Amino acid sequence: MSLLKYNFLAAIIAAIGISMAVLPAAFAQNRPPLENPIVFTADEVTHDRKLGIVTASGNVEISHNNQVLLADTISYNERQDIVSASGNVSLLEESGHVLFAEFMELSGDFKEGIIKDLRIRLSDNARIAASGARRTGGNRTEMRNAVYSPCETCARDPDQPPLWQIKAKKVVHDQTTKEIEYFDAWMELAGIPVIYTPYFSHPDPTVKRKSGFLTPSTGGSSSLGSAISTPYFYAISKDKDATITPTYYTDEGLLMAAEYRQRFRNGRLDSKASIIYDSDDEVRGHIDSFGRFDINNKFRWGFDAKRSTDDTYLRRYQFPNSRTLTSRVYVEGFSRRNYLAVDAYSFQGTAIEDDPGQSPLVLPMIEYSRLSDVGKFGARTSFDVNTVLMTRSEGTDTRRLSVGGGWHLPHIGRLGDVTNFSATLRGDLYHVNDLSQSNGQANYDGFSGRVHPQLKADWRLPLARQHGTVSQIIEPLASVIISPYGGNSSKIPNEDSIDLEFDDTNLFSDNRFTGFDRVEGGPRINYGLKWGLVGSKGGHTTVFAGQSYRLKEDDTFAAGSGLDGRLSDFVGRVNISPNSRLDLIYRTRLDKDNLSPKRNEVQVTVGPPALRFSSNYVFFDAAADSEFSGREEISGNVFAKINRFWKSNFSGRYDLEGSGDLRNLSLNLTYDCECFTFSTTISRQFYEDRDLRPNDTILFKLTFKTLGDVKTDFYNLGG
Repeated sequence: MSLLKYNFLAAIIAAIGISMAVLPAAFAQNRPPLENPIVFTADEVTHDRKLGIVTASGNVEISHNNQVLLADTISYNERQDIVSASGNVSLLEESGHVLFAEFMELSGDFKEGIIKDLRIRLSDNARIAASGARRTGGNRTEMRNAVYSPCETCARDPDQPPLWQIKAKKVVHDQTTKEIEYFDAWMELAGIPVIYTPYFSHPDPTVKRKSGFLTPSTGGSSSLGSAISTPYFYAISKDKDATITPTYYTDEGLLMAAEYRQRFRNGRLDSKASIIYDSDDEVRGHIDSFGRFDINNKFRWGFDAKRSTDDTYLRRYQFPNSRTLTSRVYVEGFSRRNYLAVDAYSFQGTAIEDDPGQSPLVLPMIEYSRLSDVGKFGARTSFDVNTVLMTRSEGTDTRRLSVGGGWHLPHIGRLGDVTNFSATLRGDLYHVNDLSQSNGQANYDGFSGRVHPQLKADWRLPLARQHGTVSQIIEPLASVIISPYGGNSSKIPNEDSIDLEFDDTNLFSDNRFTGFDRVEGGPRINYGLKWGLVGSKGGHTTVFAGQSYRLKEDDTFAAGSGLDGRLSDFVGRVNISPNSRLDLIYRTRLDKDNLSPKRNEVQVTVGPPALRFSSNYVFFDAAADSEFSGREEISGNVFAKINRFWKSNFSGRYDLEGSGDLRNLSLNLTYDCECFTFSTTISRQFYEDRDLRPNDTILFKLTFKTLGDVKTDFYNLGG
């Protein structure tokens, strides 16, 4: 007698009150230990000893090995080891799938049997219905005349067909391979047959990753022609996978894109690449890869590799792009308040004015920073080292060593005012080759350097007052900085401090230049005032305005920077967010003489989640010697949730400089329900750059959820 049969009989016998002592001696002596016993309940149980049949009726429940069988009536034939269940039969599988039927005849271990009028609710709530089925091995269910659909039926009209369903003469659900197979099948949309296939398969809901084709996307653009993408996902192993996406353009040919992902115990690797042999008989492509790896609990290393065959490739084929592609290899370490990094950089500019010969190779750049523990009086000390070697095939080669340190003391006064004192000293040593001179002299080769001491005191006094449910805050701020004039010799190159953006975020910075190559000298005072209201429900409004004053003018700052005079321009910020339906940010820089705007930024988001409008306006004047020209543009986005299933999004960007020029427009319409997603995007790009011309793009995407779809990136079909 099998262990399962014994357990089942023991449970039945216990339920009807028969003592184990009345069992035959041979049965009692040879009974196996009670492992994984059956849990059995019922309203009524009868036992026909002559026929060897036990019958249970009324709310019958049998549990075994994480499986639960429910029915109105269950009978067990001990001689044939067969369980028969009828009336509201359901079988809960260990996987989470539930089988429903009017009648089931199963082996005692539930592994074999036949089922009439089967209905299955899979663990992801998808459903399968069949006129009949055969269960074998406990993991394979073969169904005939079956229908599969993850779509919910209409509550108002249950007889209405679901949005989509698959009908098949035979459906096989194999829980070992975790695959659902369809034979002689067709797909219906709203009850209308649209696609026939002799064979089709997809993973069951227990599968998180499985190799196979993903949802294709189709569309076209005026510059590339019609296109279709058919991604293939390859689950290599538990720790690695890849997605291969061939995209065929009628005007350009086949573009192959691939993405590889791998996870390690100590890090991760993600790589993307593409290649195409285009209509001009040129091979074009790109790579975008990064890796992060822990060496131990203090050190890690990594890399970023970003390259394209030419400047316009990424924009033409709508891959993520930027003005400069930066590749990097690094090692960095963290220990309490210590930080060490060793980097190497390579750059590829994609703008038309970029000269590859002027792009530097940085090898290496070493940075070390240390901040001490709190010492006497609450003071801390800091120590910083930064060195870089920068070479070019054309232009200036630079080597720099910067060493600095400081002492920092915070202090809280009796009035609640907060003051931070600091004294710092930095020294920079340079060696350059072929550094051009603005005074008409020959290019400079050799050493140069500087020593830059600085004293600084930051002060602020936050004052708060409660008005009912609103708190009002007024906070005056000021800082005094004392440092020597000068320090920016013409023999010192400017590699990392070319562009200066003066605004409210760096008004109180001790050095408003972004890098090491330029220092801000001379005594100066920075001051400002912040006012705000904060509501008890989270709404808030803040206003800030400030200015800087120096004893003498500093020609280090370019004309138009806002810092070239003794008094700087005014900088300010307004943030208004009374509730979740309005968020307004306004930032500005006003001329100190006539208050004319030199920089304006407005970001506004208005509306409830169902209808939300956002806009961004940017205006700024170009500073002298800046590599960036002035700009004035406005962009906007409108999102509308039309109803439960439909949503739309419209966006655009308009260049307000000169005569004005529309940059791009995009309209998206999406239908999304529990089982299906349809999305279409129509866009127009007005941008022109070398082989890039104004371009119209349309993209369609249909996703039949649960059919093995894996979330992935589909690239726009524009150029």
